[in-house]
Amino acid sequence: MAVTVDEVRAFAATLPRSSEAFVRGRVKFRVGRIVFLSFSKDGTLMGFGFPKDWRIALVESEPEKFSMPSESDMRYSWVHARLAEIDRDEMRDLVENAWALCVPKTLGFLQRDEKSSVVAFPPKRDGCPLRHRSDGTTAYDGAVALSRASSDA
Repeated sequence: MAVTVDEVRAFAATLPRSSEAFVRGRVKFRVGRIVFLSFSKDGTLMGFGFPKDWRIALVESEPEKFSMPSESDMRYSWVHARLAEIDRDEMRDLVENAWALCVPKTLGFLQRDEKSSVVAFPPKRDGCPLRHRSDGTTAYDGAVALSRASSDA
């Protein structure tokens, strides 16, 4: 069930325009100058981009898995996940959607696999992007948020 920092790093490195940086003892991933993914120094927590409007709902839905950022990071669209509590599919969803929040819109679509595609546009914040999985977990889905926003237009 648990994922490792190395698994997350390997996946994040495959996303277009993402680059890895080592800042103040922490591994971070960026698109340009915008950080979308970061790890704690001990490798137990993964910080990732997530819409401010929905982070309380995410943390409250699974407090054993997600936590709010530190007080100094509350101004950012950011949430923490415990790597020991997330599986590989959930990690992919979280990392791809964090990446989608900061990737240039000119990248269009990123084909993830034969089952689904991930939209590389930041979702609008007027519809709830949280979805409940059949295994009882809750996940953020930027593609769902985008399709809802598109239908509102």
